[in-house]
Amino acid sequence: MGYHLSILDQAPVIEDASNALTLQRTVELAQLAEQLGYKRFWVSEHHHSHEVASSSPEVLVSYILAKTNKIRVGSGGVMLSHYSPYKVAENFQVLTNLAGDRVDLGVGKAPGGLPLATAALQYGVAEASNDFNERLRLLKGFIENKLPEDDPFAKLEVTPTSEVAPEIILLGGSVASAEYAGQLGFTYVFAQFINSDKQVLIDAIAAYKKHSPNGKFGVAFAVIAAKNEATAHAYAEGHEIYKVHLASGRTLTLHTKEAAEEFGQQSGESYEVKRYEANILSGTPEQIKETLDQYYALGVTEFIFHTPIKNHEARRTSYELLSPKHLLAAVTV
Repeated sequence: MGYHLSILDQAPVIEDASNALTLQRTVELAQLAEQLGYKRFWVSEHHHSHEVASSSPEVLVSYILAKTNKIRVGSGGVMLSHYSPYKVAENFQVLTNLAGDRVDLGVGKAPGGLPLATAALQYGVAEASNDFNERLRLLKGFIENKLPEDDPFAKLEVTPTSEVAPEIILLGGSVASAEYAGQLGFTYVFAQFINSDKQVLIDAIAAYKKHSPNGKFGVAFAVIAAKNEATAHAYAEGHEIYKVHLASGRTLTLHTKEAAEEFGQQSGESYEVKRYEANILSGTPEQIKETLDQYYALGVTEFIFHTPIKNHEARRTSYELLSPKHLLAAVTV
């Protein structure tokens, strides 16, 4: 059994496109991904951003499901720290009633925006628990309708009930999150385009497999492909990320220095901003496949492509070159 290929689209606003056109391009990309044989198409969650247009993944997922026929569609992901696990379960159970067994419920811990946006998202909400792992446990219980008898919500049912459940997938970039995903029996996706430390990834695979030896472990890469190596590398040049290191020990990754500085200021903590070159896998399809094969040998069963090209046609071409129909001729998917 070989590996699978999927797409994470952040609905980037490029070439001075309107938000409406940007979202339409996302829908068209999902339809193309279906034609090209990709397994999944995910959309992200970012708030108060003029760079990306995907702020409500559950709404966008529902629209894309209606515009496609076979490909799995989901969130990459819902930022669960902001929301009631019960409401998230309701949203995605409605989707499974509408679209059947094509729905992915990807969840993440990151805020998806600056502290001011987080405050607005959580405005007026009395939190019973800010423990992210507890939120995951509840989400699993609600989706599977299997909460322990002594749980306060044991008698609560998520309606409408559904004959199928969405696949719950945890997105993260640490050994601890991979281990917890394994304990819960979730599929796990390591965000390598955020945390490019290969040793952490190797340790995360081991921690996950310890608890879920037959579970599915994916890696999300920033990937740019072109017909020749020079063109691919040219598109990859100049991309950078900024990490905000807060006094509390938290580290957040943002794509511009201005956003990183603003995050630090809004946090109310002392902070430090550091610049890093973005870790982008670029080259010809053959070169990229060699790298994927190496990670497959480590235990990775799926690769999710995030392609940060600020050119619509070049971005589309990259996905075409990396599609299962082209890339995996020698791999069973």
